[in-house]
Amino acid sequence: MFDSIDQVIDQLQAQQYIADRKLATVVFLALKLRKPILIEGPAGVGKTELAKVAAQSLGRQLIRLQCYGGLDEARSLYEWEYGKQLLYTQILRDKISRVLEGVDDLHDAVAQIRRYDDVFFSEHFIVRRPVLQAIASPDPVVLLIDEIDRAEEQFEAFLLEVLSDFQVSIPEIGTIVAQAAPFVIITSNDTRELSDALKRRCLHLAIGYPGEERELQIVQLKVPEIGEALARDVVGFIRRLRSLDLRKAPSISETLDWAQALVLLNADNLNRELVEETLQLILKYERDVARVSAQLPSLLEGADPATLEVHSSRRADNLELQQQQERYRQHEGAYFSSRRDETSR
Repeated sequence: MFDSIDQVIDQLQAQQYIADRKLATVVFLALKLRKPILIEGPAGVGKTELAKVAAQSLGRQLIRLQCYGGLDEARSLYEWEYGKQLLYTQILRDKISRVLEGVDDLHDAVAQIRRYDDVFFSEHFIVRRPVLQAIASPDPVVLLIDEIDRAEEQFEAFLLEVLSDFQVSIPEIGTIVAQAAPFVIITSNDTRELSDALKRRCLHLAIGYPGEERELQIVQLKVPEIGEALARDVVGFIRRLRSLDLRKAPSISETLDWAQALVLLNADNLNRELVEETLQLILKYERDVARVSAQLPSLLEGADPATLEVHSSRRADNLELQQQQERYRQHEGAYFSSRRDETSR
């Protein structure tokens, strides 16, 4: 357990995670208040990584639930192991026969078997999914519910009981209350709006792209082999890319991948040829690659991306105007040519 906000910062940095005071304050208060944290922000800015390093710093097991479309209670909480139940039924059929010995009526037979429901519907036949693993754990754990915005709103409703009281209800068994409350971290990439009920139960934290100096610090910490000049070039170039109208702006994780790749290529600084050869590491869509490639010389020189966008827009407008004028001249020529043909007849 963290004793102070400064200790949170120090412990996270020991795990190579650079946290500002706002982030550390939320983590500290969430642990003290036993509240979940809801972290929202673009993909690749360190939301999932925070859960991992928090678990390492606290000395707790990390249990991760990756959300996706169609995720439901069975895949997140528990499932009955029907194959195992059937196997036990086959093995114990002689004993089941003795239980039913002397019972002739079908209704009486069902009533007799029902007395043993708790044998086949017990925790012995349950497959525990991440949420139940976290609740039933005798030791405190970190429960990461990753990318909850990928799941449907109905799944949020199911989580409310867990987040409110740290307990889950299983109809055949009853209510299981957490022996040690898990530290819950929920992440969202902001692809949809989350419910107010979910937000009320959590401490909110927004993580965006870091400032230039902080991102430089992250690069130098995660890629210690990189020279300072190259690190500054990389961070400056990435920040200029994020100012462009790209389908997917490069995240911190892509910055680190690119920095590591440049170190492996023995690069000392950025040049056009090197950037063109490695651009696919930081841009994931061909449209973005084409747009950046067209503006590469200016981007490498450190030109203002907003100015580049304006000039690019003006060039596109001028080209469209020229094309319209050319079409007008073609139509005009065709019209007067047809008129001359009619007059000559």
